[in-house]
Amino acid sequence: MIVCGVELTGSDAVVCLLKLDRGQFSLPECRVRKLSLNRNHTRDDLKQFQVAFAELMAEHGVTSVAIKERMPKGKFAGGAISFKLEAAIQLIDGAGLEVRLLSPALIKSTLAANPLPIPFAETGLKVFQETAFTAAYVGHMAK
Repeated sequence: MIVCGVELTGSDAVVCLLKLDRGQFSLPECRVRKLSLNRNHTRDDLKQFQVAFAELMAEHGVTSVAIKERMPKGKFAGGAISFKLEAAIQLIDGAGLEVRLLSPALIKSTLAANPLPIPFAETGLKVFQETAFTAAYVGHMAK
């Protein structure tokens, strides 16, 4: 099973694919590290983003998406655009995607119970993908 971990920052969705097969994790080859919403943030731009995301998931056979939840208020509140991106991902039709929001508390408790099997630095991923990688891992472990 392949889970796509997502971190929403500004108008970008940083993605990381993580596959679990017979108890072994692997990182499938993926040409895309992040998907961006055009600056205008129009309805058509959101639809374009949604289609691009759905196509990426279908291309890689992803069945589950794990999004790191952003807080609606407070010091660590997410921006309005990131909530639009979240909704666009959650409303993807016909792809058979299970979309889950992972709260910071769930991520922390899951990592405490099931530490990452390897240090992030050894994954070969870009530094900005670390949160998406963690979301994908927790998405697998919290099932």
